[in-house]
Amino acid sequence: MSVAFRRESDEEHLEPKFELPIPAGPNLVTARGPALIAARIAALEARIDGASETGILEIRRDLRYWNTRRATAVVTTPPADGTVGFGTSVTIRLAGKVRTIALVGDDETDPAADRIAYTAPLARALIGAEVGETLPFNGRDDAIEILAITPVDH
Repeated sequence: MSVAFRRESDEEHLEPKFELPIPAGPNLVTARGPALIAARIAALEARIDGASETGILEIRRDLRYWNTRRATAVVTTPPADGTVGFGTSVTIRLAGKVRTIALVGDDETDPAADRIAYTAPLARALIGAEVGETLPFNGRDDAIEILAITPVDH
């Protein structure tokens, strides 16, 4: 059949919808992580009523992501040896400024609140360090000084 006689559907002109990408590696979360995931799921479920057909499709896609993250979540505790690791807050001096950064799971990040994923480059540079150490970062040998390490506040 000739393309000239074919009815084009409205769907042909829409952007394709893809699943939300699942971060690679294990789904580590702090003790606070399962509650955060449950809250996201509850908020999405509450939005289904009254949503448009397109909105429902997007909400269901998001629900698939968050249900997968809930099913694969592994609550992980901070290192017992007092080093920087997953679930710790570390106070550092970086470029002359003091910051306290929490190393958390991918779905718990909040860069504005200095909660970064344990897979982020800065977090990877910090993991395994102890108080008093200076670490290389961003091309400088002594870019980071570790000032304090505590478990993440829940």
